[in-house]
Amino acid sequence: MNVTQANVAGADVVQAGDGPDLLLLHSLLAERSVFDRALPDLASDYRVTLPNLPGYGGTPPLALEDPTVADYADHIAGVMDGLDLPADTAVLGNGAGGFMAVALAIRHGGRLGKLVFADTGPGFPDAAKAPLRMLADRVEEVGMEAVLDAAMARMFPEPYIEANPEVIAERKAALAGCQPKAFAATARALANVEMADQIGAITNPTMVMVGLEDATTPPAMSYALHEGIAGSSLVEIPDCGHCPQIQARDTFVSELKAFLSG
Repeated sequence: MNVTQANVAGADVVQAGDGPDLLLLHSLLAERSVFDRALPDLASDYRVTLPNLPGYGGTPPLALEDPTVADYADHIAGVMDGLDLPADTAVLGNGAGGFMAVALAIRHGGRLGKLVFADTGPGFPDAAKAPLRMLADRVEEVGMEAVLDAAMARMFPEPYIEANPEVIAERKAALAGCQPKAFAATARALANVEMADQIGAITNPTMVMVGLEDATTPPAMSYALHEGIAGSSLVEIPDCGHCPQIQARDTFVSELKAFLSG
């Protein structure tokens, strides 16, 4: 697998494989290595682009006091332009990356191809906003170590956590490297976003993927996206939490490839 790494348009980016372009956007609770298990299969058919979002890995935070999800979407569009990605580039966003992908489609849909929104939504219900703000406050006060256990509980169902300690240790180590202020800014941006009135403008072919055990972005949020985007398809993954690319890798890869090639 041919892999290259570069800093482009203010982002730390890896590209792997050859073929049609596919951009993968990670969640608040991870960085780009969250896709490592799926990458070899995807890179066999696509040129896969994996940026670290602002504040993760080698990507600096956005130079904004209180960035919005729209600001992150515009950043991603700039990275795509810097990489000269074509206008038919497929985009998959998971969690926070999914919210950013939704905003990207609303604001820049004409320079995107097919869309996949995995465990995300148009906005969080009021009851789910307070935990995001609490995570942000806690990280700013104490640092990333203070939220790693809570982050794992939001990423994976408890039985999976108990059965896969090596995966949990890997994911904690990866998330620990995020810059606390950037994590907090992203969490607050997610708590403030509401795109339900805008998703009807998305006309790109779209698939919504949802882990039915996701406690971070519960299935109702994915269903709202599916219902609000005309012609979108829905893939439900039983016994799966927030990160199907890890917990249900084979289903994630097969469903994604089937949609992109259809």
